[in-house]
Order: sequence, then C-alpha cells, then structure tokens
Amino acid sequence: MKRNAIIITGSAGFIGFNVSLKLLKEGHAVVGIDNLNSYYHPAIKEARSGILRKYPNFIERRLDISNLEDLKKVFCEFRSPVLCHLAAQAGVRYSLTNPYAYEQSNVAAFLNILEMVRHNDIPRLVYASSSSVYGGNTKVPFSESDRVDNPISLYAATKKANELMAHCYSHLYGFQTIGHRFFTVYGPWGRPDMAMWLFVEAIKSGKKIKVFNHGNMKRDFTFIDDIVQGVCSSMFAENLDKSEIFNLGNNRSEKLLDMIEIIEKELGIKAEKEMLPMQPGDVPESFADIDKARLKLKFEPKTPIQEGIPSFISWYDKHSDLTNLVAKSR
Repeated sequence: MKRNAIIITGSAGFIGFNVSLKLLKEGHAVVGIDNLNSYYHPAIKEARSGILRKYPNFIERRLDISNLEDLKKVFCEFRSPVLCHLAAQAGVRYSLTNPYAYEQSNVAAFLNILEMVRHNDIPRLVYASSSSVYGGNTKVPFSESDRVDNPISLYAATKKANELMAHCYSHLYGFQTIGHRFFTVYGPWGRPDMAMWLFVEAIKSGKKIKVFNHGNMKRDFTFIDDIVQGVCSSMFAENLDKSEIFNLGNNRSEKLLDMIEIIEKELGIKAEKEMLPMQPGDVPESFADIDKARLKLKFEPKTPIQEGIPSFISWYDKHSDLTNLVAKSR
C-alpha cells in the first residue's frame, strides 16, 4: 500500500530545501528527491539534506529524475496530493558551455515528471519556471500576460518549454499545473554561483568583484522566505485555474550598485570593482508585477534588501566552515 507524502524534487537545492523544511515543520510528510550533483559544491547540498534528515517525517531518495525507471520506483511507493518540482539545471551562463545538461535536466526530466503526475493521478503539479523567460522584454514590470517568445539563453528557452509542456498536459489529462517565475532568489543557504554569494566571498577575501554592464544592472532581489511562502501557498490554494503561471518577486527593481553598497556597509569593507561589459544571455533589468500572485496566492513579499542582505551575511559568517570550503574549491 502506498504511503501518503508530499513529493519534492530538488530537495537539496536552495529553494527545494527551504520549501521542504517549512512543510516538515508544519507536520507534513515529505519525500525529497535529489541527485546532489556537482554543479556547485555538493557539501552545501549535503548540509541541507542533513538538516532535513533530522525530521522523522522526511524520506530521502537520491536519484536523477532524468532516469525514468528510478523515478517510477518512488511513485510506486508513495501517493502525493501535490508534486512540487523544483529540481533543474540552473544558471544562465553555465548553459552557454554545457547545453546538454539543460536538455537532460530541464526538458527530458520535466517530461518524466509530467508522466509521473499523469499516470499516478496526482491532482496538482507545482513547478519552477524563471523570470529569464521574459528574455529581451523591455516593458517593466514584467507581467504574466507579456509575450515570452524571445528568450536570450538556452536556460530561459528550457523554462519556457516547461511552461508549454505543462499547459499541454493540463489540457490533455486534466491535472493542474502551477508554474512560478522566480526573480533573483537569495538568502541563507543560497547558491554559491550567484552574485550575492560571489560578492561577499570576494570582498571578504580582498579580491575584485566582477560588475557586469559597468554596473548598469537592476534586479528584483527576492528573499528566500518570501519565495517559500508563495510556493507553499500555491500547493494548497483553492480556486486556481487548470494551468497557471505566477511571478514570484519582490516587486522592486534594485540597482546592482545599491546591493553592493549594502554588502560593503555590512562587511565594513570597500569593494574593489572590475567593471565589465554585459555577458551573453544576461538582461539589464528584471522587475516582477505580482498583482496576480497577490490576488490568487495572497503572496506579499516582506523582506527588503536592507534586511535580507544582512541576514544572508550573518548566515555566511556563522557557516564559515562551509563557505570557506566553497571559496577554496574555486
């Protein structure tokens, strides 16, 4: 007989870990699926998984979701009222040099997930998309109703493909699909390949930080706790349409140089900046219109960067064994 549990893919990842942790604290049984790959230092993923394993209602399954036979075994064992799919190959720049990783993890694996939902009668799939789907869009803030047919990175194209595949499966097979376009998520237990971690690490080490587009960048920096609230709300919200897309952002477009200034102030160190041109696949600005998420998910981000950045730096300092290990491995 199948056991009841919420299945979360990417449970050792940044967002997946935090979503899993919130659900476990609320008393839900969680099956976490992750292959703990080496895109960034696996020690971070091991540490996150170690925290989850302290909860008796957490069940871990280490596997690659692009392996359909291994994935089927999990769904033979557990019945899930909602599948939260957060596993993916992340990163815009990495997609320029490792394109096949994105085809396998973001397209083939997503098809496996859709097939598991279809054949196991799971009523709702919540999945990660990305603000990168807006591509070369010059209208701000970005709205879910905007056209997103001009991606400028392979990563963005795979995420748009996920949205189209999900819509198709909802239409054909009747289950709900809820996609989230995440905007520059940061915070404790974050990813070491992202700008905030890289900047803190470099400034503390007395190294130059790379500032692209000569600093003329703006981002909708969104604190992890706010993202988790939006994702968890979508897992249980009522009166959602058959196929939905939501922006999850902070609804503020912050200057990159302002973000750096807050880091400098918090560390008490002036950053040495290397001003560089825009990188291929990058965009000058992101800004989320969150009216739809406010209406349907009661989503209301609460954390400005003036609070979120110090929170990340505090975590970074408290986990110096881990952050030093990452720094030494670069």
